[in-house]
Amino acid sequence: MTNDLIDVRVWRQFLAVAELLHFGRAAQRLHMTQPPLTMAIQQLERRLGQPLFVRNRRTVTLAPAGAALLQPVRQWLAQGEALSVLARAVGEGDVGRLRLGFVSTLGFGPLPDWLRGFRERHPRIEVELREVTTDVQRHAFARSELDAGFMLHASGMDPGVESAGLDALRVLEEPLVLALPEAHPLARATRLSLPVLMAQPLVIFPRPIAPSLFDAVLAYYHRHGAVPTIAQEAIQMQTIVNLVSAGLGVAWVPEVVTRMQRRGVVYRALPPSLAVGAPRCETSLVWRREPPAVVARFVDFVRAAPSPGG
Repeated sequence: MTNDLIDVRVWRQFLAVAELLHFGRAAQRLHMTQPPLTMAIQQLERRLGQPLFVRNRRTVTLAPAGAALLQPVRQWLAQGEALSVLARAVGEGDVGRLRLGFVSTLGFGPLPDWLRGFRERHPRIEVELREVTTDVQRHAFARSELDAGFMLHASGMDPGVESAGLDALRVLEEPLVLALPEAHPLARATRLSLPVLMAQPLVIFPRPIAPSLFDAVLAYYHRHGAVPTIAQEAIQMQTIVNLVSAGLGVAWVPEVVTRMQRRGVVYRALPPSLAVGAPRCETSLVWRREPPAVVARFVDFVRAAPSPGG
C-alpha cells in the first residue's frame, strides 16, 4: 500500500459506505455531503485500480475487492483508535512502567501495602522493583536507570539528591534501636549501661552505603567519649541482624527492622535517659524533577497514603 493510500479519513469513508451500502446515509454518518463522499470513493478506487462497490440506480453492493477489504479495514481502524487511546493513557500516567528502587528496610514497613494499593488503583502501570542501597540508587539515577527510589538517611539530613536535580519526600522517620545477641548480658539487663554498650563490638553497614546515617551513629559514640570498635561491616540489614545472632557484635538498626524476627536476636530501644541525641533515621522517596506522568502518579499516591502506623 503506497503512502497516498494510508489515509485514515478515506478508509473511514469506505467503511461507512460498506457498512450502510448507501452513499446518502454514509454521508450523514460522516457529517458531510454526498458529492464529496462519492468523489473520495472514486479516487480511492482509481488509486487501487479496482472497484470497491457495484452501483446502480437503486442499490449499492460490495464488489469483490470491497468485500475482501471490509474486515481488514475495520480491524486496522480499530487498532489505530486503540493506539490513540493508549497514547493518551500513557501521557496521563494511567499506563506505563515504573522502575522503583528501595532500601531493604522499607520492605519490613509500608512498602508492601503501598504497592498493593497502587496496583489496585493503577492496574496498567507495571512496577519494576529493585532492592538496592542508597548509594547504588544515586548512581542509577545518574545513569537514568531508575524513575523513583526510597533512600535511607539520617534524620534532618538531605538524602544527598539536591545537587542531582532530584526531589524528595520524607515518608518514614524512626529511631535506631539496638539489635543484641540473645545471650548477651545487655539483652537481659534491667537497665542499659551506656559505657558497657559503647564498649561492645559493632556490626554496621559501610559508610558509602548511607554516609549521613553512619556519621550519626559514630557521632553519638563520640559525644559520649567513645570510639566504636567495628567488628564487621555488611550491606544489607538482614545480613547485619544475622551477624548479630551469630554473636559478632551489636548493631543499630531502624525500628522497622524489629518486625524481622530472627532467632538469637533481641531488639531493645534506648530508654528516654539515653535517647537524647541518639541517632534517628528517615526514609525518603526520591524522583527526578518534572517527572513523567507515571512517576507523578506514584509520588501523589505515596504522598496521600496514610502515614505508617497512623
